[in-house]
Amino acid sequence: MSQIAALSQRLQDLHATTEETPLFNPVFQLSLELSRQIENGDLSLDKVEEMVAELECEGLQARARRLHRLLEPVEPEANIARVKGHAEAGDFASFATRWGRPAAHIVFTAHPTFLLNKAQTATVAQAASAGDFGPATCAATAARDTITLDTEHDAALAAIARGHSARARITRTLFNTARARWPQQWRALRPMPIRFASWVGYDMDGRTDIGWNTCIRYRLMEKAQRLSAYAADLAEAAPDIATRLLAGAERAEEMAALFARDMKDPATLSEAANTLTADHPAKMTSLSGIIAELEALAASAEDDVAEVLLTTVAAMQADGLGMGWVHFRVNSSQLQNAIRRRIDPDGRLDLASQAALVKMRELLATAKVLRTNFAALAIENSTAIRLFLTMAQILHHVDADTPIRMLVAECEQPTTMLAALYFAKLFGIEDKVDVSPLFETETALEHGGRFLDALLAEPAYRAYARGRGRVSIQTGFSDAGRFVGQIPAALAIERLQGRLAEAMTANQLSDVSALIFNTHGESMGRGAHPASLADRLAWPLSPWARRRFVRAGIRLEPEVSFQGGDGYLFFGSDELALATLTRFIELAPAETDPYAPTDPFYRRTDLSLDFYRAIRRVQQQHLSSSTYSRALTAFGLGLLNDTGSRKSRRQSDVSSDRTMSLRQIRAIPHNAVLQQLGYPVNIIAGAGSAAEGNYEELASLLRSSERGRQIVRLIRAANALASIKTLTAFGELFNSAYWASRPYRGHEEHIADGCLALAEYLTGDDRAGVFRRLSTRLRVDALKLHRLLALIPDEAPLPDREHTRRMIGVLQALRLALFQHMFLRAVMVPQFSRANDIAREDVLEMVFTLRIDDALAQLRRAFPTSFPSLDDFRVEEPADYPDDAAHGYGAIRRDYIEPIERAYGLALRIGTAIANEFGAHG
Repeated sequence: MSQIAALSQRLQDLHATTEETPLFNPVFQLSLELSRQIENGDLSLDKVEEMVAELECEGLQARARRLHRLLEPVEPEANIARVKGHAEAGDFASFATRWGRPAAHIVFTAHPTFLLNKAQTATVAQAASAGDFGPATCAATAARDTITLDTEHDAALAAIARGHSARARITRTLFNTARARWPQQWRALRPMPIRFASWVGYDMDGRTDIGWNTCIRYRLMEKAQRLSAYAADLAEAAPDIATRLLAGAERAEEMAALFARDMKDPATLSEAANTLTADHPAKMTSLSGIIAELEALAASAEDDVAEVLLTTVAAMQADGLGMGWVHFRVNSSQLQNAIRRRIDPDGRLDLASQAALVKMRELLATAKVLRTNFAALAIENSTAIRLFLTMAQILHHVDADTPIRMLVAECEQPTTMLAALYFAKLFGIEDKVDVSPLFETETALEHGGRFLDALLAEPAYRAYARGRGRVSIQTGFSDAGRFVGQIPAALAIERLQGRLAEAMTANQLSDVSALIFNTHGESMGRGAHPASLADRLAWPLSPWARRRFVRAGIRLEPEVSFQGGDGYLFFGSDELALATLTRFIELAPAETDPYAPTDPFYRRTDLSLDFYRAIRRVQQQHLSSSTYSRALTAFGLGLLNDTGSRKSRRQSDVSSDRTMSLRQIRAIPHNAVLQQLGYPVNIIAGAGSAAEGNYEELASLLRSSERGRQIVRLIRAANALASIKTLTAFGELFNSAYWASRPYRGHEEHIADGCLALAEYLTGDDRAGVFRRLSTRLRVDALKLHRLLALIPDEAPLPDREHTRRMIGVLQALRLALFQHMFLRAVMVPQFSRANDIAREDVLEMVFTLRIDDALAQLRRAFPTSFPSLDDFRVEEPADYPDDAAHGYGAIRRDYIEPIERAYGLALRIGTAIANEFGAHG
């Protein structure tokens, strides 16, 4: 039996004790047993590292199995056969119409979710592709990669490139089908089964490290890569065109290098701008001419050659001169600050007022297009205007054909949207920019329906929407899932989508499309339903919401996100990418049966609305509770690996973790901390309390409703991985009574002084009580939830549920043992003098909140082991001091500082393994 198997069995045995002693905590007991082995020398950190490696292997295998299960079948032949099956019905006209409209837009987003290193990502993707989850899955080293914006951008482009290959294979399959059925018409087919986009490198909301030249450089890099791919595709079928495309790619690459330099220097900027904007034989800003040439060649070419030519044409029409569409994002406050210069220079106008709206209408009506250049862009200090100027330069000098999305975060006033339209019109790009408000905050979701009514009633906006052919909105599951709870957020977003259909109908806009971008992360805590890909697509855009549009005659353009390293795994190989796109085609997220009977969940609003409101109320109570906030921030963000180029929280001082607000933490790390503590509160909490007093009737509704069963599947998936005992165990680390009692029997005299020092230090600490109070509240709610779930069949039981739970329990126990080791080492460090306003107590608090790098820096300063040498000086007088006894800090480094550092490194690796068991980071 392996060490991990033995620990799993021991944990299972300890669980039996809870039947006799309900307060007994098997996870913490196992951690105590491991801690005693570490402290008495029976379990070295070398041995712990071997155990962590075995657990990491389990996590990677679980990750690969889950990915394979979500996408199966993964074999390319099986998926091509399924595509053919969906391409059989109808005449040519209906065939061309259906396949000329993307089943969905897929957007590759980033944020800090690059949990696995490149080698681990590759092995998981390979295992999921082959369906082989053996030892090879675990071959990769656990060393962390340095994550920069460039590495995130490279990863996004690699995922999109595999998406391109998969889409091309589907496109060729459609041409093959059409050739066989309509030999005289098939060349008129212009299929576009999927469209791709990305915001990596263009999302400026909440970050200052993305400059305008970053966006220009990335767009040029993408242009170079895409033109090279087009050239490769056409190398044999149209070599002359391929040569021109390759020259365009080389020119774009040269331009990207120019904009990689420091643009603060006017001379450097001027050179780059003049080179890019100048005429050049290889300069290419539109593919329309080349598309026309390819179509003309295809009209007279042999069938096989024509198929190659038209497959490339289809890709060009979908992607343009880039890897796909791009999404810029700014905050509404940035737009409001920019528009104030023009309608309210004195700062006296309320931008939510009717007076502001009137002024905006006047401004829009009189706007005249202004010419811009890179110098204007360089000197502009307004973030929002700089964004519009950047888009203008891209459309003028990089890609004139491909639309650009402009996402506006926290957009709650029609004035803000009109301001965006004004700047688009002012710089002559309103015909290529889709302005999209983001509904994500509690306020935006609550008042979003009225916002849409007001916005779509504006004549200027209606004219703009008709010109673009679509109304675009974005609904987010990030802050919504954090501040409202994941289930209430999904239901509020669903209602908002229904209100959009109503507003479009009321304002005579049913003749344009509704583009709905549902942004979410990969974990169950951020909107990606874990039960199946069908649930993943129907959770953010339900059949009920789709029917609102279908019945109104409004064409839907659904858009979904695949986020960061977690999401890119769905495109981690050619096989996975093809399987993912095939599932989209099969599930058809834009379609639904308009005549389907009404789901009882929407008919019995007396029950479903009460259920929604009760869950939301519990979630809000947690969010406003100092108990929840303190527990969630008890370790700061020290439980988490650094997983992205975007910062997870704002900078703060040494003592701020004690009073850290949840609003200082972004949504992804908030959810990741919940996973690491063992209980996804923002998914599970509230459902049990919402059922109290009405279990039978509510269970009957949820059983009979597809939406209700989907909610239950989400709750069950989270609950299967959750453990309140684990959450409670974290609090015991701060229990002074535990530390005072641990050496009571005299068996651990070698650490008795450390235990007593911890007991004394933690006497006034609040964290043990905070975790107990939170655990009690969650336990009461969970018991009510279990009563409800007992009345509803489990439709999708997780495979190996108990094994997974035990693996997570072992991981948590081992990490808690490492934390105890770190606490003991820290408190047993010899006294040192206060320096730089940092005292020994500050260092201890850094360790307790897992600010280990900060703590170790202070300890290394207090106990240096590297000193100037006498040999460094040319002093003639001899000296016997310092002797060997003067340099005695090497032992402190060995016995205290290095064990803390190593234990924390192992704890972070355990965190990765836990996230893999959950299926994603945050």
